[in-house]
Amino acid sequence: MARPPQPRPEGDESADASNDDASPNEFARQFAAAAEKSGLGALARDEKLSGHDLLRAVGGVRGVLEALLPGLVFLVSYALLTSVAAWPTQTALVPSLAASVGLAVVFTVVRIATKGQPTQAIAGLIGVIASAALSLWSGDARDNYVLGFFTNAAYVIALLVSMLIRWPAIGVIVGFLMGDGTAWRSDRRKMRVAQFLTLVWIGLFAARLLVQVPLYLVDNVAALGVSRLLMGVPLYALVLVFTWLVVRAVYPSAPRSAE
Repeated sequence: MARPPQPRPEGDESADASNDDASPNEFARQFAAAAEKSGLGALARDEKLSGHDLLRAVGGVRGVLEALLPGLVFLVSYALLTSVAAWPTQTALVPSLAASVGLAVVFTVVRIATKGQPTQAIAGLIGVIASAALSLWSGDARDNYVLGFFTNAAYVIALLVSMLIRWPAIGVIVGFLMGDGTAWRSDRRKMRVAQFLTLVWIGLFAARLLVQVPLYLVDNVAALGVSRLLMGVPLYALVLVFTWLVVRAVYPSAPRSAE
């Protein structure tokens, strides 16, 4: 004989509702924590911008060195060996790449040895090794920069898609950083600003491609390397400052703590 349905204990409905609410709140907290680690996260809560804040946002002195020096060492050593020492290009490629990879390894080891956060150094090391491997495989120095093209193209596509579906990525990040959650989407002004800032970041990644791909195609390794350095951390910092200025204009008061 089938048992009649048992009444649910009183309060179960409220418990279910509480659990349903917990999931979005937990996601919000996790997303906000991740956003805090971004360059924008290091600046968003500051009422005033200082050189120290900006340096911290781009990874500090060590982070800047980790981002710039491996590429600079490759470029300088390759130029000296091919132009001054008159080595054949393929002969000069191996020691130049070895110097770049070796420096990236040193940075990573130092990060780990000093118990610093090794994520940025490890990510940089993986990128340097992968780029060097591709360049060695092809025997072409300019292929040391190819992976960067795909990275920038991926950012352009991802940010463009976020705009098209009306969830602009910069708006999502800023919303959680400033304690606004997703409420900004119902504010026409904030939505326009979010779309605009996302478009600005698309411009950053697209500009790298527009400048560097033609240099790759004409096999100008020196100009390609210099443009990669100048359009890396310096341009990133410039766009970061512009983003901060716009964000502080929209959120002039101190952000609320995340619920």
